[in-house]
Amino acid sequence: MQGNLRIASAQFEHQSNNKDYNLTVIDNLSASAAAAGADVIAFHECSITGYTFARHLSKEKMLELAEFVPEGESIEALRKIAAKHEIIILAGLFEKDSADNLFKTYVCVDKDGLVAKFRKLHPFINPHLTPGDAYCIFEIKGWKCGILICYDNNIIENVRATKLLGADIIFMPHVTMCTPSSRPGAGFVDPQLWKNRESDPTSLRLEFDGMKGRAWLMKWLPARAYDNAIYAVFSNPMGMDDDQLKNGCSMILDPYGDIIAECRTFEDSYCIATITADKLTHAGGHRYLNARRPDLYKDIIGQSHNPEQVVAWLHNTK
Repeated sequence: MQGNLRIASAQFEHQSNNKDYNLTVIDNLSASAAAAGADVIAFHECSITGYTFARHLSKEKMLELAEFVPEGESIEALRKIAAKHEIIILAGLFEKDSADNLFKTYVCVDKDGLVAKFRKLHPFINPHLTPGDAYCIFEIKGWKCGILICYDNNIIENVRATKLLGADIIFMPHVTMCTPSSRPGAGFVDPQLWKNRESDPTSLRLEFDGMKGRAWLMKWLPARAYDNAIYAVFSNPMGMDDDQLKNGCSMILDPYGDIIAECRTFEDSYCIATITADKLTHAGGHRYLNARRPDLYKDIIGQSHNPEQVVAWLHNTK
């Protein structure tokens, strides 16, 4: 491991199916973060393409939207941005392969091109998406990193597996919160509050920080970092995503489960935290990992199981 690392987690209001606009915002935020001393900047799930609008797209339209990775134009655009600002960039898009399979993909790109690619293990939003079939471990300046996209992080085995494969930093790009769920207090946030955010920021903040948003996130995200002794880099969009409002809360948590940086404005923005190696072994999760007894539960965890598909309303909600 090579010294401290400065990581930025960003949030912005993307435009649906407008790669040029979204890449321009990524360029601008990357420039600002690099000037502020960041080595790395992470953006949200499908930050290049947009997200929720894809629930209505046919496979033909999805193939038009998706790109080959790393050959596609968006990867080259990210490479140029990374080279121009001397910063490493993580961002998301829809990917296709030569057999017309479609994936929800997140990439890490530096000045030389693609560093890592991860395909979401538990995709939804569009029924034509294919689940990924592998974890992803890669290095950034000597730090072992992993990626898990949105719902992947809610299956706790994914986070533990990524840690056991060597990751001390897990990038967790999302498009989440402010949608209906079976949990108490969940639901959409009225888009009118977003339109009135300058004249009435208090009402919007109460919704964003309550059980529809940040309060739910705090039920589980710190535990992923704490239990696994990892740095968790959470990125999420801010503003309108198609017809749904998202509340940002992009943040970085340390291995103690403490938030060490967080975006707290209604603007396109980022937060920066310095990642240090000492917390990886001082935090309780390090002891818990060393105390594991896989002889007791390896056959339980690994027993045959037929995964359930994500419920249909996640594809079709308007």
